[in-house]
Amino acid sequence: MKPLIIWLSKMSCLALLSLGAAQALWPQTVVLPFDATRAALILLAIHVAELLFVFKHVRLYTGPLAVSVLLTLLFGLLHWKPLADAAAGAALPPKESHD
Repeated sequence: MKPLIIWLSKMSCLALLSLGAAQALWPQTVVLPFDATRAALILLAIHVAELLFVFKHVRLYTGPLAVSVLLTLLFGLLHWKPLADAAAGAALPPKESHD
């Protein structure tokens, strides 16, 4: 994916999770035309499921495992998919060119 799209997607995840937390903590102050808390919980549940199913890719992160888990909970496949792609690319033999 293109870097701008990835960055926008990550910011969208953070915005939804932040709005959901704010609406849950201050329901009278944060009035939105949708239930941001429910949407944030659904997104978080999806990311927890992702974490359980793709933990082998989450472990490929070069930093601490706790940071990788947190990034997966925040961003889902936007975090672990590049790690999986890099591992798959490193495992594949180089393609032969037929000139």
